[in-house]
Amino acid sequence: MADFIYKRALLKLSGEHLAGDQGYGIDPKVITGLANQIKSIKDKGIELAITVGGGNIFRGMAASTEGMDRSQADYIGMLATVMNALALQEALERAGVFTRVQSAIAMQEIAETYIRRKAIRHLEKGRVVIFAAGTSNPYFTTDTSAALRACEINADVLLKATKVDGVYDSDPMKNPSAERFERISYLDVLTRELHVMDSTAISLCMDNKLPLIVFSLLKEGNMEAVLCGEPVGTTIY
Repeated sequence: MADFIYKRALLKLSGEHLAGDQGYGIDPKVITGLANQIKSIKDKGIELAITVGGGNIFRGMAASTEGMDRSQADYIGMLATVMNALALQEALERAGVFTRVQSAIAMQEIAETYIRRKAIRHLEKGRVVIFAAGTSNPYFTTDTSAALRACEINADVLLKATKVDGVYDSDPMKNPSAERFERISYLDVLTRELHVMDSTAISLCMDNKLPLIVFSLLKEGNMEAVLCGEPVGTTIY
């Protein structure tokens, strides 16, 4: 395989990915397999940070549509991301990967409070940094927090892991004729309303010229191929 073209990356994981086929909670097989993939990347010298969602436990947006106060619902969702981050930390350390969880909401008994310089230092020392609790602000998604943290830590690329192999012109689950893009501009994603990530996250990447690659994590080896610059998934530029 070719040399890595991205040396420092931020991986955005959805909570739903951790649930696997069971649809809710955390599937031990999924999280163990994910930890092994990450270890393979780390062993080759990549500096990796992770932002994880909480949709497998609680979705703030969905709760707010059912009448719950939006801010309160979002705070509950942030706490769900902390639970996922701790579970991912445990799986990674069981696989032999040194980690740190940094939470945007202070909870010093179980996680460090997010400090940008400290996060960068952890990466330089070879630790995986897992960012939890979003931005600590309601009305901002974990997509936005992923883009924000990627910019803050000077990541070379933002990786968006999904269950499909890239960005399509329509939902490939509903439309068998949907066509996948190999490359597409940030502006096209916004104007075509492709819903890769929320518009705030896309705009943040565009303004800071941060490459975003959407790919499937279900196939082992995809993440390494993406970091090597191979044509896997969809590159948004």
